[in-house]
Amino acid sequence: MGRRLISQRRGRGTPTYRAPKKRLNINLLYKNLHGRVVDIINDPGRNTPVAKILYSDGTNSYVLAPLGIKTGEDASFVSTLGKTPVGASVFSIEASPNSGPKLCRTSGSFATLVSKTGKKCVLQMPSKKKKILHSECRASVGIPAGGGHHEKPFLKAGKRWIAMHRRGKLYPRTSGVAMNAVDHPFGGPTKPGKPTTVSRNAPPGAKVGSWGARRTGYRKGKKD
Repeated sequence: MGRRLISQRRGRGTPTYRAPKKRLNINLLYKNLHGRVVDIINDPGRNTPVAKILYSDGTNSYVLAPLGIKTGEDASFVSTLGKTPVGASVFSIEASPNSGPKLCRTSGSFATLVSKTGKKCVLQMPSKKKKILHSECRASVGIPAGGGHHEKPFLKAGKRWIAMHRRGKLYPRTSGVAMNAVDHPFGGPTKPGKPTTVSRNAPPGAKVGSWGARRTGYRKGKKD
């Protein structure tokens, strides 16, 4: 029998889980103009600070701030892959020319320019996979600011609640085995309970746990 899980009740839509309308909605954009950094903004939806760029024609745009940037400096860290030296670290990379930043936008993540051949540039991504992009794709040279923020512990549950609340995350999260039987398939005082594996074709409300798992727990025996 299916149960109306907490995630399904949240999906109904109430003011409790409604996203705030006054939150910043910043679109990252590159322009082929000379500009300088006029402000560095803390975006609640990102771990990387955002730099506000003022261009020579009087317009503004926002890009991810590299490590060590200051207000008043020229936005010379933005360049095409064809003009970037081999071996340089780049981030906030365009997937195609003029597509806008799409790759390596997480704080502290960057790709390395491995080689250039004609209009093709080879990048080594953070996953160690290599990706071929057009030489006219723009990127920011350096490393995005905000790296290492996961290394600092919260120390207090209240601070973690504030961090999760500002992003609309549910915290603290109650585990299924701690719920009542009416709230979750794993809930209730029944011992030893039920297996965590569930069919891939289970209906909503019953599809919880490990979907179509071949095995659970630690690997036993000889590895393949």
